Amino acid sequence: MLYQIYETQRALMAPFSEFASASSKLYNHPLSPFSHTPMAQRVSAGLDLMHRLAKDYEKPEFDIRSALVDGVEVAVQEQVPITKPFCRLLRFKRFTDNGPVLEKMKTQPTVLVVAPLSGHHSTLLRDTVKMLLQDHKVFITDWTDARTVPVEEGPFHLNDYVAYVQEFIRYIGPEVNVISVCQPTVPVLAAVSVMATHGEFTPRTLTMMGGPIDARRSPTAVNNLAMNKSFEWFENNVIYRVPPNFAGAGRRVYPGFLQHTGFVAMNPDRHLSSHYDYFLDLIRGDDDSADAHRQFYDEYNAVLDMPAEYYLETIKTVFQEFALVNGTWDVDGTLVRPQDITTSALMTVEGELDDISGAGQTKAAHELCTGIPKDRQFHYDVEGAGHYGIFSGRRWREKVYPEIKGFIARFNQPEERIDLGAPKGPARKSTNGKGATRKG
Repeated sequence: MLYQIYETQRALMAPFSEFASASSKLYNHPLSPFSHTPMAQRVSAGLDLMHRLAKDYEKPEFDIRSALVDGVEVAVQEQVPITKPFCRLLRFKRFTDNGPVLEKMKTQPTVLVVAPLSGHHSTLLRDTVKMLLQDHKVFITDWTDARTVPVEEGPFHLNDYVAYVQEFIRYIGPEVNVISVCQPTVPVLAAVSVMATHGEFTPRTLTMMGGPIDARRSPTAVNNLAMNKSFEWFENNVIYRVPPNFAGAGRRVYPGFLQHTGFVAMNPDRHLSSHYDYFLDLIRGDDDSADAHRQFYDEYNAVLDMPAEYYLETIKTVFQEFALVNGTWDVDGTLVRPQDITTSALMTVEGELDDISGAGQTKAAHELCTGIPKDRQFHYDVEGAGHYGIFSGRRWREKVYPEIKGFIARFNQPEERIDLGAPKGPARKSTNGKGATRKG
């Protein structure tokens, strides 16, 4: 019933949002007589803010049309090689008529970015993709809003997530390098582990960033909620059926609007301050700062519904039973054994100030992947970075990306040329035999 009430409220607010937007322009347009009245700028700013607080946020586009390769701008086209009921595999295909650059692009490593299915759309990783396109062939998982998937397509379980990842890896082939960001670190490790157990090829490199491999370590507020509430509490309090105005009518989901409420509740003061600063930027005419605010919240406020069975199984498997680290996770009859991975190289990345995946949670992957030689395991701590800072923004571009680029390049050389020494970069420190660790 809560979902229906929310949709009714959204429908009622839509006209007021549009009215606020039109009125804001009326008090701001230089040819409008209202723009010359006292307090016009403040009235316009207030109405604009009202519009943005009340409007509905649709899924953004990646809108990546070009990339720089060796200083040359190349065209980028978004392609969809695989479409599944709950996910599309996207490829960002690069084109150029520059001969030397084209030859270089052909030899660059292939990367599969597994985006999180945890509330936001995969476009949250736009900055990640933009940087990777400079030196890699890039694929990404684009998860579908569950409210748009008809009930006839069936349920989507955590094991289905693992199967999707395996299918995408097999499609790309043995040259693939996998980067998982946040939530997918767990199912990606499971997918690759099962492939290794069955004797299949595994990715050349695995890069795991800010994910809950072992959620018991340095638990955050997010972890505590998942661990301290019972499974039945989640099933009874956050799962609702999609209303009839969507294609997925009747499907049980964890609604996006509830997730968004949780996101905002984690840092309410920060969001309140950000919106007030936006109001002041509009009054001052600081268009650059106002545009930056709009771009961030256009992405942040766009959320999707998650299939109920997938969400509940994730809570139980990752945050309550800790099945991965306890060695009890069974995927369609096969026990998940990370120790069976032997040929991939492993890199984990954590943000110093991450308030979603606490310190040590991602690094725990090294203790599970005992079959990977120590000289093929690396860990990188990003000083001053929060959760989003490890894959987006200045720290991602200046600190994290060069490390990941070097790591992937090192293990994508011909076998006889691979240098198994620690990657070059900021000063290293010992990790008690768990590979090279660096802070930056």
